[in-house]
Amino acid sequence: MGLLKTRKNKKYGYTPRYYNDNGEGNPYQIEHKFDKFRSTVGENQGLKGKFSNAIQELKTSESKGSSKTILIIVAVLLLFFLFIIDFDLSIFSFQM
Repeated sequence: MGLLKTRKNKKYGYTPRYYNDNGEGNPYQIEHKFDKFRSTVGENQGLKGKFSNAIQELKTSESKGSSKTILIIVAVLLLFFLFIIDFDLSIFSFQM
């Protein structure tokens, strides 16, 4: 009778999908894309601290065009809402 050959196990080299090639950090840690740019993410400050940080970040932001766009959108939506509820805008005119 012949001897049975035992098979060697195949090796499988697993590397995670988003693994750093240089090997630093935990490859299983999920980090949000913009966390390093936000000042409101991080330590637990409470609701008032988060709002004050958000207001401070809004004041010091370099993109003034986006805030102007937001104001225009809010104004158009407000006028549309006033039109829907049939608000009389003549109370703002100066008639004596």
